[in-house]
Amino acid sequence: MITVHKMQELQNLAAKNGPLCVGLDTDPSYLPESVIKSVGSAEEAVLTYNKEIIRRIKSDKSACCCKVQVAYYEAMGLKGMKVYAETLKAVRESGLIAISDIKRGDIAATADAYARAHFTGDFETDIITINPYMGFDTLAPFTSYAAPEKGGKGAFVLLCTSNPGMKDIEHQELKAGGLLLDRVGNEIARINSELAKSYDCYKDQTCGAIGAVVGATQVEDARILRDRYPETFFLIPGYGAQGGAAEIARTLLEKCGGTVNSSRGILCAWKKDEELAEKRESGTLSMSDIADSAARASLFSKKDLTGN
Repeated sequence: MITVHKMQELQNLAAKNGPLCVGLDTDPSYLPESVIKSVGSAEEAVLTYNKEIIRRIKSDKSACCCKVQVAYYEAMGLKGMKVYAETLKAVRESGLIAISDIKRGDIAATADAYARAHFTGDFETDIITINPYMGFDTLAPFTSYAAPEKGGKGAFVLLCTSNPGMKDIEHQELKAGGLLLDRVGNEIARINSELAKSYDCYKDQTCGAIGAVVGATQVEDARILRDRYPETFFLIPGYGAQGGAAEIARTLLEKCGGTVNSSRGILCAWKKDEELAEKRESGTLSMSDIADSAARASLFSKKDLTGN
């Protein structure tokens, strides 16, 4: 039986490597045509790029995890789902934590099937994202996998997301008082309290097994949520291409901490990399060139978030 759940492993890696999460939301359009042609196909190029990035950030110790957004791979069809599975495998074999951004949320047997699909088998991952807005009963099939006997898997529940429209739902006031997101946050804390009983005999747990998605774009929410849920580990989207500031992210990284995702800012770093200007213009960029640029962007982001 395991003694440390995946969220604890992620917190430990974030303390060691820094809080950056590299988002492998790798759309083929993010790759230069010259690179795709040199590899042979868009799907093969995406997988090769993903593996090259994983190898470099592992070597540089610039990130603690990779978040793989399943939609980009679904959009590539059956070949894309093979790339998805191979990408997850590469992340986990590197020793980094794999987060599958699937945002599932359904009832009863359907939710149980989603949980099996992403915590076992071909698409096995360490941590997933889940949507609580069909009701809290939809969370149980997923959070049950956080128990030691089921592998200590993790989940990030949508709490305060980074999109402008989050206020349409997450910021709605309840008749009983407070905001809807407060109700979700309290449920995450309750679930973690229950799960903690399974790990009572272990002394190495310093965060809950279930985390929360909290965007880095809402400055007014950052301090409130960090103070309200000090023992919940955060997945922090919105930094970089979505306009979230490192200062907001650093607030969310206090107390229990979190991991800050950057996707396009790393995947597409080659588009603005001054070192590659000549090769961009001549159309001679190589896979090594763009992977090196992604690695430099990862190191820059780590420094931006940590100050060292």
